[in-house]
Amino acid sequence: MIRDILIHPDPRLKKPCDRVQEVTAEIHVLAKDMLDTMYDAPGIGLAAPQVGAMKQLIVMDCIKDGPPQPMVMLNPIVFWASEDLSVYDEGCLSIPDQYAEVSRPGSVKVRWMGLDAQTYEQQFDGLWATCVQHEIDHLNGKLFIDYLGPLKRQMITRRMEKLKRERARFGDGR
Repeated sequence: MIRDILIHPDPRLKKPCDRVQEVTAEIHVLAKDMLDTMYDAPGIGLAAPQVGAMKQLIVMDCIKDGPPQPMVMLNPIVFWASEDLSVYDEGCLSIPDQYAEVSRPGSVKVRWMGLDAQTYEQQFDGLWATCVQHEIDHLNGKLFIDYLGPLKRQMITRRMEKLKRERARFGDGR
């Protein structure tokens, strides 16, 4: 099922999420819905708070051409980050049509629990590294615009407030 994506500013996007204690049927449904929502948007990553679920769950798939490689991560943490930085023009499904350059470690190692309740570790590089860090930030109440200067952040926030007013006026009040 495609879920509505919350638009900034929404207080839920600024709150830390609860750890997933056990993999339940509800978590499986949430993960499937989030993948459906991410692909429909279209996007390469989505965090549970973006669909109003305050759980530490992210989905991502950075493959543009070729067979999909969906990933579902519960309680993900970065336990190593390279000193080398990468700069990407980041965007966010909760901040539509707004992009800005953000500098992050170019490689990270992440530990998470899968939907099978097993623990996994993997190194991510390039776009995958940027995406996983962006989505983990969501679980901690942080948005990519928090890396920007105050003027640029305020400008983007004003645009999102205007977008939300327009959507409310025309019946799409997410």
